[in-house]
Amino acid sequence: MHWRRERSSSLIPRLTTISEDLVLAGPLLCSFDVVQDQLGLVRSEFPHTLYGVAGTQAEKAPWNYIGVFKLSNINGKKREPIPSSKVDADSDMDSDSSSDEEEEEETNEDIKPILHLKKVAHAGCVNRIRSMTQQPHICATWGDTGHVQVWDFKSFLNSVADSGPVAHKEDDIIHSHVPLKIFNGHKDEGYAIDWSPLVTGRLVSGDCNSCIHLWEPSSSTWDVDTKPFVGHSASVEDLQWSPTEGDVFASCSVDGKICIWDVRTEKKPCMSIKAHNADVNVISWNRLASCMIASGCDDGSFSIRDLRFIKDDGAVVAHFEYHKHPITSVEWSPHEASTLAVSSADHQLTIWDLSLEKDAEEEAEFRAKMKEQANAPEDLPPQLLFVHQGQKDLKELHWHPQIPGMIVSTAADGFNVLMPSNIDTTIAGADKPSLAPLG
Repeated sequence: MHWRRERSSSLIPRLTTISEDLVLAGPLLCSFDVVQDQLGLVRSEFPHTLYGVAGTQAEKAPWNYIGVFKLSNINGKKREPIPSSKVDADSDMDSDSSSDEEEEEETNEDIKPILHLKKVAHAGCVNRIRSMTQQPHICATWGDTGHVQVWDFKSFLNSVADSGPVAHKEDDIIHSHVPLKIFNGHKDEGYAIDWSPLVTGRLVSGDCNSCIHLWEPSSSTWDVDTKPFVGHSASVEDLQWSPTEGDVFASCSVDGKICIWDVRTEKKPCMSIKAHNADVNVISWNRLASCMIASGCDDGSFSIRDLRFIKDDGAVVAHFEYHKHPITSVEWSPHEASTLAVSSADHQLTIWDLSLEKDAEEEAEFRAKMKEQANAPEDLPPQLLFVHQGQKDLKELHWHPQIPGMIVSTAADGFNVLMPSNIDTTIAGADKPSLAPLG
């Protein structure tokens, strides 16, 4: 079930432009990343194609792999938010349902997404995987073995890119591939890892032993500083580079803190913030409004802070307790500065627009148009724009950086690709420089 809110209006059901379910046979794919491509910086025309990398968490170590994939023929159908006919609502819904079912049966084969997948062997479970923005074929993985590895998946991405329009049987061969770099200097496994969006090849990785290491590119490899950044008293859960300052990054931890670091100074935090009263699982630094940082907590709450006022009581500009289970992922939209997506262990993915305010007059007018078909509960925050349900145990989500409004999420029961039809599909900064080629 999906619920959305017309901006400044009530929530109404079934309103995604697309919602594709993708279940892959084999081990659970938990962490993933969208790989940027050369198909266009701003894409709105269907069918869509996306590239990605994902890591498994299998019961037995030898079963694990990294999946390099292309998902094409992603189709969508616009839905009317308000009934156009004034006929009795019940009869309309019955006839529409019957008509929709017949139409879906006729076109089902034509609109199925096509998956092409290559598997690359990985020693142990993949805790986290990230693709480099400037060179998307370069990816970093955190393993439960305690090793961080950097890979070049150019050949595998080119292989799936060259695949034809017809889906083949899943490639069951797990290919051996030598990583570009393996770092075993962490004293424990970890989950936190992030590529710098400003300095090509610069990477930070954080472990469950509260240590953070800086990676600097050097020729065709990386030099990893063996002296860690130390400032947290518990596991480092997530890392985010500043979108405007190449030497600054943020971290969050089980100790409830968010720390801001500068790689040019001593390996101690420049700023330490008590962000939550429980584990801080995830953070996201807004790339369109660089003063804003979002954090998701183990108690189900998430907060937005304005870093300009971090020393004042007014730093927290928003705090939400809608979710009742741990927040597993949070990410600002790359296209709308006020919009972010949140996933939780309560099996819900929510989208929020911080610019929305409650308007009783507009809501009353909208309910009248909807003939009371779907009234939202009174206690829903006005900033809650969309609710996506149906995935079990949500793990991670990402906006597609080149397809405005598209979100990819992963859960215990597979991948979802969705595009809520009330999300603005314009993109800020369309004149950004082109990306490095895959090939």
